[in-house]
Amino acid sequence: MGLLAGCGSAQAGTPVPDGEDAAAYVSAKFDDTLNKLSDQFSANETRKTRLDQVVRFDERRLNATISAVQLGHPPARLSRNHSNLDSNEYLDVYHPANSPVEYMLLGPVYASLAPTPWVQMPYTSGQYNECFWEGAQTVCKMLGAVQDSVEDGHGAKRANSKPDGSVELMAEVTLTAFIDNDVVTFPAAIASELTAEMKAQTLQTRVALDPQGKLTEIEMTGKITGNGHELEIDYHYRLDGTPSEVDLPKIPDPSQVTVLADSAAVADFYARMDDIQGQGR
Repeated sequence: MGLLAGCGSAQAGTPVPDGEDAAAYVSAKFDDTLNKLSDQFSANETRKTRLDQVVRFDERRLNATISAVQLGHPPARLSRNHSNLDSNEYLDVYHPANSPVEYMLLGPVYASLAPTPWVQMPYTSGQYNECFWEGAQTVCKMLGAVQDSVEDGHGAKRANSKPDGSVELMAEVTLTAFIDNDVVTFPAAIASELTAEMKAQTLQTRVALDPQGKLTEIEMTGKITGNGHELEIDYHYRLDGTPSEVDLPKIPDPSQVTVLADSAAVADFYARMDDIQGQGR
C-alpha cells in the first residue's frame, strides 16, 4: 500500500515503503507529530476552539459543546460548556488575564448552587499549562489516547500530505486508551458493563495539521458493541476562527457574584455540583 508523506522532509505525493516498513514510517511520523503537539499545549497560544462531544450508551446520552477562547499574553481564558440536550444546563468559566480569581456563570440547572448567577473563586491553575484548563483539557486527553495507541504499535494507519503542506494523520484508538486517558468519565453503572472485548475495539481518529504543523482538528468516532450493549462516541475538536476581545465577557457586577473565598467553600461547591450532575446520569 502506498502512503503519502506525513510530517518531515518527504514531498507531497512521494511514496513510502509498503507493509511493515510503511507502518513503521507512519508510526514514526505520528510519534514525532504528537510530541510537537504536546509542546503547543505547554505554551499559551492565542486560539478559539470548539469541541463537540457525543456519547451514547444504549439510550443514555451525553451531547455537549465546549467553545473556548484563549487570548493574549498572559492569556485571558473563557470556556463555555453547554449541553445540546438541555438549554438550561451550562457552565461558563472566565479567567481575566492576570486575575487572582476566576468567575463561573451557572445555568438554571445549577441555580441552587448559589444565590447569584455568577460565583467567584480563587484562581489556582496559574502554574499549570493549558491542559489543566477546560478549554484544552479534553483535546490533550484525546492526544494522549492517540499517543498510547501509537506506542502500543497498532494505532497509526495513514499519513497524507496535501499540496498546501497541510497533513492529515489517521489512527485507530482503542476504547481502553480512550478510557485510560479519561477523555470521558463513565458512571460506574456503565463502566461495569464494558468488557475486555469491548475495550479492545477501536475508534477511527483523524488528526489535521496546518502547513506549520499546528493542530487544526482532531476527530474520534466509532461504535463499540458487546455484552448486549452499544456505545457510540463522536468527539470533534477544531479551531473556530480568530479570537478577539469581543469574544470575552465583561467582569460581572459584584451584586451578581457569590464569592467562594477559600478552598473549603470551593470544595463544598463542587461536591454539590457533582450531586446535581450525578442525578442526571
